[in-house]
Amino acid sequence: MFWRILVAVLVVLLLAGAYFRFTAVRISGMDARERVANGALLLDVRTTGEFEEGHIKGAINIPIQELPGRLDELGADTQEIVVYCASGGRSNLAKRLLEANGFDDVHDLGGIDDW
Repeated sequence: MFWRILVAVLVVLLLAGAYFRFTAVRISGMDARERVANGALLLDVRTTGEFEEGHIKGAINIPIQELPGRLDELGADTQEIVVYCASGGRSNLAKRLLEANGFDDVHDLGGIDDW
């Protein structure tokens, strides 16, 4: 019984991930660069190892799995934030998590290559 429930949950998560990946509203690299130049916080939600291998200059790194416990590091919930990851899946989840926690000016760049 446990395994059936676990498999069902995993299937739902995979389907939800695929849905959000293809329905994400993203900003362009040009728009992201302009927003960051005007004071938006650039948030990289990839792992620490990925960040250390290379990141966008000026970005701060809070891995997606640590984000719920580190929201206070982002400043006021009115702070404009541009979030990115490797391909766009984690950045979409981060945007939704931030919005669910009261941040109302969050933009999803998608993957680092979109910069």
